Amino acid sequence: MTLRKRYILLFFITPIILLFLTNSAGKNNIIKNSPAFISLNLLCKSSADITPPKIAYLTFDDGPTYVVTGALLDVLKKQNVKATFFVVGKEIEGKESILKRIYNEGHGIGLHTYSHDFKKIYRSTEGFIDEMTKTSHKIKEVTGFAPKIIRFPGGSSKRLNALSLDDLHKNNFKVYDWNVNIYDGINPNLNVDQLICNSKIIKGNKDAAIILMHCNFNNKNTVVALPNIIKYYKDLGYEFKAITEDTPEYYYRFKN
Repeated sequence: MTLRKRYILLFFITPIILLFLTNSAGKNNIIKNSPAFISLNLLCKSSADITPPKIAYLTFDDGPTYVVTGALLDVLKKQNVKATFFVVGKEIEGKESILKRIYNEGHGIGLHTYSHDFKKIYRSTEGFIDEMTKTSHKIKEVTGFAPKIIRFPGGSSKRLNALSLDDLHKNNFKVYDWNVNIYDGINPNLNVDQLICNSKIIKGNKDAAIILMHCNFNNKNTVVALPNIIKYYKDLGYEFKAITEDTPEYYYRFKN
């Protein structure tokens, strides 16, 4: 509704409301709860007054793995929360049932290269894209779904530029970095309290928290910390979602 139409509607409704208020002084509670009174308040509410939802994206890199990935999925199922797993192509072999479980339980699946070999994947843009494409094909063989969301091993900082982003987009890939890091990739042996503490530090836009975690074989403390991380964000009013191709891209600034 345009601002002009709102003013016209207010012009006609306000005298009626005031008449009711004047003649029914003893019925204020009824009036305040009446549809007309509520509608007037909603009409006066501008779009700037509407608070956008806060969203938390739990993301796990480097899997699938035999023990830790399954344990994380158990926690997510119990908490009724969806997450996103950025998987490494070479890790799928022998763990197809785990990948199927991720897919069947409604979690997002992203690409984290095939080899996770930094020297190899960052040698050229073409090689990087080939690794992502190979992993996407492998996932499709197992699940029937070919994901197009990607995460750079180590993050896109100093690795992404305008030319390589254009090449990625031409191949329908979308990039997702993070603004929360629990640092379980750098040090998987961090104690649970430290992991939880790290999860509370959001850099940049606090309405969308993209939380970096890992599901390697040695990330057992991450499993223990996860319920508390979920509770913290739930208590703050965040809604948990999986990253999909419809999720706005999030990548670090780069120089052309």
